[in-house]
Amino acid sequence: MTDDAAPPQTPPVDLESVRRLTRANEEITSALSQVIVGQKQVVEQLLVSILAGGHCLLIGVPGLAKTLVVRSLAEVLGLSFNRIQFTPDLMPADITGTDVIQEDRSTGTRDLRFLQGPVFANVVLADEINRTPPKTQAALLEAMQEHQVTVGGQRHRLPEPFFVLATQNPIEQEGTYPLPEAQQDRFMFEIRVDYPTEDEEFDIVRQTTSRAPRDLTAVLSPEELRQLQETVRQVPVADHVIRYALALARLTRVTADDAPDFIRQYVTWGAGPRASQYLILGAKAYAALHGQPSAGVEDVRAVAHPVLRHRIITNYNAEADQVSTDDIIDRLIEQTPTHGAEAAVLERLPQMFRKSS
Repeated sequence: MTDDAAPPQTPPVDLESVRRLTRANEEITSALSQVIVGQKQVVEQLLVSILAGGHCLLIGVPGLAKTLVVRSLAEVLGLSFNRIQFTPDLMPADITGTDVIQEDRSTGTRDLRFLQGPVFANVVLADEINRTPPKTQAALLEAMQEHQVTVGGQRHRLPEPFFVLATQNPIEQEGTYPLPEAQQDRFMFEIRVDYPTEDEEFDIVRQTTSRAPRDLTAVLSPEELRQLQETVRQVPVADHVIRYALALARLTRVTADDAPDFIRQYVTWGAGPRASQYLILGAKAYAALHGQPSAGVEDVRAVAHPVLRHRIITNYNAEADQVSTDDIIDRLIEQTPTHGAEAAVLERLPQMFRKSS
């Protein structure tokens, strides 16, 4: 026996489960199209995050249907939904819940009883999360990481599955409290919600001013969703794909010996290990959504922007040169080599099939 422990073996993915996930994606997208015009990429990224078990931060100006998208998605997935409007006077107990004294009139005894806060739901919309002080923002940290809250020394488990979808308005900075970088790192994706095209806006105006909103029916149950999450975890990923995801994340760090010059010029802090984990989990979910039995480099690239954009902290040089984090990610994708894919395949070929040098 050797001292090196063998890596844990992932059960082979069930192809029928992958096909079920692909069909569910089509049904969910079709159902949401009844109330949501456009925003296909936003819906897709939300689905990828939910299937991977991550949380999302949605960035967009008012009126772009961020709240409607989240609420409609919860309805289609058959999940309970609570919306928390974050304000400067919101307290942590307003989110997690609190212990109250309850008196039994028949015996006269008094006991502490826990009253659940709005965080006790499958989908929690933290609306305008940057409008409340850091103390209240931090009330979500334990819930996001551990899927539980601790009140009065007692732990209370949250319903499963559990997702936090937070929104931020990028155009107003007065009276706001920007999320600390460490808390942003808890979100799997940062999703940018852009203005609709002219045709989409025409359809929005025509639909919303002519009839009442349609009722949505659930396409999945919470238990079915959890089974699909297990399917995503079982999607195989080759080692060279993991190496590629690692390279994308590690090259964002200024302290890395092989960091590109533009990273040293424009970046203060790069992505941490969570970025590598979420790149792979996101790639698995993205591949499964599109009916692929395994995740490849293209799937990692497809989720690179929402995973990395809030984990790269730019400096004054980037602001002066009008270089955004998306620009930096584009350059990283262009410069990060993918020849490891061919090398890994070549390594597995018998010697007789290899090209002679």
